[in-house]
Amino acid sequence: MADSLIQTPADDRRAHARPAFRQARRDDERVRLLGQSVDLVRPEEVLLHLARHVREGRRTVIANHNLHSLHLVRKTAEMRAFYAATDLVQVDSRPLLWFARILGLSARPFHRCTYLDWRDRFWSLADREGWRVMAVGGAPGVGETAARRLGARHPQANIRTHHGYFDATPGSAETTAVLAEVAAFRPHVLFVGMGMPRQEAWIVHNLERLPDCAILSVGAAFDYEAGVQAAAPRWTGRVGLEWAYRLMRDPRRLFVRYCVEPWSLVPAALQDLRAARGRRGASAAHSGRH
Repeated sequence: MADSLIQTPADDRRAHARPAFRQARRDDERVRLLGQSVDLVRPEEVLLHLARHVREGRRTVIANHNLHSLHLVRKTAEMRAFYAATDLVQVDSRPLLWFARILGLSARPFHRCTYLDWRDRFWSLADREGWRVMAVGGAPGVGETAARRLGARHPQANIRTHHGYFDATPGSAETTAVLAEVAAFRPHVLFVGMGMPRQEAWIVHNLERLPDCAILSVGAAFDYEAGVQAAAPRWTGRVGLEWAYRLMRDPRRLFVRYCVEPWSLVPAALQDLRAARGRRGASAAHSGRH
């Protein structure tokens, strides 16, 4: 499908949903890295953005970028369309933040941000506010286990799940049934965790049929909550070694992602470095004149 055909459906909704955050964003929060826009925000800022949209009953799409997604966005039209539809893009990569610092951008360690970094605060908030939270993804039974565990700790959060093993083709009978279930539940927050790029394609193809809520692509989030996957220790993310931990645990699946795909980003990285050098030269020349 052509990019234009994928990108057009959500334009009116995005125009309505974005202004509050875009107007509040500092000039140095949204930056360009490796050809894509990301937001240098803390976990608590993500939750503030999410909570504001829930409170106001407005839709927002929250995503994240890492080296894998930056590779896929160059190869997949649906991924490009998905990121065009987002309002907030977290940086889920310490090496990406290191590269941002090399470019002279205001990236800091606390800007590393993904579900695992804010999940405890999120569920406490969902419990306090009595949010309806729905998760689509994972193998049959995984979501139910995750919901049961989360519900035991956060009983005021209303949690519904649906597995990700259905025909996600746009317009398919199974997708239509899932969308009807989501619409009937009327979630405040919708997590979609079917892996990249399937989850992003499903969201962007069905965005106009999803209710006005906070929509997040979250990968294996509910697998972690159910205990069927072990999350990397958070210290590995803080020191930039989460990828190595995951690679050692699952080398067959992740070798290409971590050891091959990043090389496709070298041309974009060189372009960013040239642009940064140009900015520094222009700044030095300006300072010299004054």
